[in-house]
Amino acid sequence: MPKAGFTGRFWAWMGLAALVVVIDQITKHLVLGHMQFGEAIPYTDFFQLVLVYNPGAAFSFLANQPGWQKWFFTILALVVSAWLVTMTRRHAREVLQPLAFALIIGGAIGNVIDRLRFGAVVDFLYFHVGQYGWPAFNVADSAITLGVILMIVAQLREARRAKKGIPA
Repeated sequence: MPKAGFTGRFWAWMGLAALVVVIDQITKHLVLGHMQFGEAIPYTDFFQLVLVYNPGAAFSFLANQPGWQKWFFTILALVVSAWLVTMTRRHAREVLQPLAFALIIGGAIGNVIDRLRFGAVVDFLYFHVGQYGWPAFNVADSAITLGVILMIVAQLREARRAKKGIPA
């Protein structure tokens, strides 16, 4: 039997994942409503908004494939998200792990929505120094990246505690 507060904390984490999806989709909706494909709006010497579609994964991995990657990345994101929901339920009383899981879930679902709607992920944030730039990304990608970083930090903390013999 779960301890008191377990259910509420789990749903709070799921609420955070949903918030990530909402923010991601709102920002994409705004960009899609105000920009044309390939358009770039410079804001600073190192940042601009661009509208691009990425049919692949991070860094346009597999973007040049004939279309199977849409379903591959959609199914992968849904399977990983389902697993992370289970892990969130298991770790709901913690802070760092379920925070990481919620960010990844929200980001993954945000990008799945794009894949199902457009056949590709909508990217629009572009940072660069001169002609050298980071591939364009979006709010969902940012949430996934932050979530993975937090997951690694949580695992390193856990490994350090285990090495010192400190209970979790």
